[in-house]
Amino acid sequence: QVQLVESGGGLVQAGGSLRLSCAASGLTFSRTNMGWFRQAPGKEREFVAAVSWIGGRTYYSDSVKGRFTISRDNAQNTRYLQMNSLKPDDTAVYYCAAALTELPPGPGSVTYWGKGTLVTVSS
Repeated sequence: QVQLVESGGGLVQAGGSLRLSCAASGLTFSRTNMGWFRQAPGKEREFVAAVSWIGGRTYYSDSVKGRFTISRDNAQNTRYLQMNSLKPDDTAVYYCAAALTELPPGPGSVTYWGKGTLVTVSS
């Protein structure tokens, strides 16, 4: 059974940083495309960042490009999302997503979802 567990969310002031982690069990991250999505209150879930398992190519939405960095630790079977220069518009529940069938992914191309971690950015 595949489980994705996110951690690292919380409350931060605008301009601050957070690092989210996604730990996997039942799935080997080194052999699967994975990424992050987010869903703000009243909005649809949207793509944030992704990394391919072949070559480690990264993909970012325009709204986070230059501020967020997705990285991987294959030895720990963990993926990270470093979020810098956070803005109030980044407030959302962030979801780890794995076994993406296309890159960059849409919500329909995600096989496994985590339960999410809340990020709140205050102004």
